[in-house]
Amino acid sequence: MTRARTVLSVAGLIAALMGAPDQVAHQRIAWHDCRTTPDDETGEQLAAAGASCGEVTVPLDYANPTGRTITVAIARRPATDTAHRRGTLVVNTGGPGPSRDGVVLLAQRPSISAVYDLVGIDPRFFGLSTPLECGWPTDLYLRSAQLASPDRAAHERSVAVARELAARCAPHRDVLPYASTRNMARDMDLVRAALGERKVSYLGWSFGTHLGAVYLQMFGEHTDRIVLDSAMDPDAAGPRLTRNLGPADAAALRDWARWAAQHDEHLGETEDDVLAVVATIAQGPLQVGDHSIDTAMIPGLLLTAEDTDTFYAELSAQVRVLRDAALGLPVTPTPDQEQRLSLYDNTDVIPEFGFSALVANQCADRAAPRDPEVYFRDVQAHLDTEPLFGPLFRDITPCAFWPVRPLETLPTITTGHPALLVGASGDPATPYAGQRALHRALTGSRMITLDDAYRHGVYLFDPAACVTDAVETYLLGGALPSADVTCARDPH
Repeated sequence: MTRARTVLSVAGLIAALMGAPDQVAHQRIAWHDCRTTPDDETGEQLAAAGASCGEVTVPLDYANPTGRTITVAIARRPATDTAHRRGTLVVNTGGPGPSRDGVVLLAQRPSISAVYDLVGIDPRFFGLSTPLECGWPTDLYLRSAQLASPDRAAHERSVAVARELAARCAPHRDVLPYASTRNMARDMDLVRAALGERKVSYLGWSFGTHLGAVYLQMFGEHTDRIVLDSAMDPDAAGPRLTRNLGPADAAALRDWARWAAQHDEHLGETEDDVLAVVATIAQGPLQVGDHSIDTAMIPGLLLTAEDTDTFYAELSAQVRVLRDAALGLPVTPTPDQEQRLSLYDNTDVIPEFGFSALVANQCADRAAPRDPEVYFRDVQAHLDTEPLFGPLFRDITPCAFWPVRPLETLPTITTGHPALLVGASGDPATPYAGQRALHRALTGSRMITLDDAYRHGVYLFDPAACVTDAVETYLLGGALPSADVTCARDPH
């Protein structure tokens, strides 16, 4: 597992596959109904959108293409205006996670779905693509991913949980090294070939921007129009992806506090008043209904994802519950809050969450520091500047104890292929500085920035016409903006 690997170039991949089994090198997709069970919600949505589903056989290890294979599940909805069809648009909705549902999302844009075959792929080990499940109970994983470690005692608990999660994946060490984004990109290119396309266009959000950039770097000659929304920093991808999120999430929380001061008279008259309430809550512990909330849980409960009135109103309602609990009052969580808190107590293994595969991908992309003290020192060094979110985002992960090491490094993104990047200036999940870093790496790219926006995911998720028009003008006509564009936004 630790032997040196030569990264497969496009030519090397083709040459290697010439010796692969016929079902890998020369395959036709057997299309079928997307519904797998009577309660398959994604399958129902795909069927209603006019999509069919199929599988493509790919090597587990591209350095050994005649060896073990796995299957990758895809969905396709053909273009409705066949006379003006311009190709295939592969859609990745982020995560990493299942992305066949991206077809449903784009099918709602008639101008796009008329001229593009829409294709969604469940990346290897997610969804229906040879899923990987290490048997992680939901509560155990959340104690790793969503609990902060501001002090030594909390750090030791996090170390123990990370070590246990990694140990639960040890029986799968035969597949763990192959969960990398490089291999997902190789799979995508085999899907392209199986579809009979010389080139494909691509639209990805969040993690989908990382996969898209890696694909573009590795298979640039097979790419057409590329849109990357809410881009990941190419230097941050891997097990320490969240390490620099603290300032961005603090800024997003302050944006909510400004909103709450204007819309929720129960939390304070100014944003500082509202943030003072948050500071009181953060001291914990709290009793919320049947749920005991310790201090380590609170930062994760205060994360924002979008800056809509609906989301901010729900967050305000949840903060009022937490404030009353901090005052010692009996409280009842909101329905959304109850659903979320129940997950922290849920000992079930829920395969559809894809926790194991997500972490496996991060651990396969880059090596993590193996010394737990590295993480503790990092948290302590940033407590003054990141008191709330630093102990959450800089915490140790299972990759510190992962049973295998990465077989390859991520490619350095240096391509000049044209691409359109879209992002929100206050994105709390992929900070704007990282989006700009990918923009600089993609030297042929242009960037559309939604200003004064604190959300993750812009195109199709925010009504800004400036963004929608730019993306669809590019996908339909091929013209990038002549320069980067900053879009003004109506107040939310």
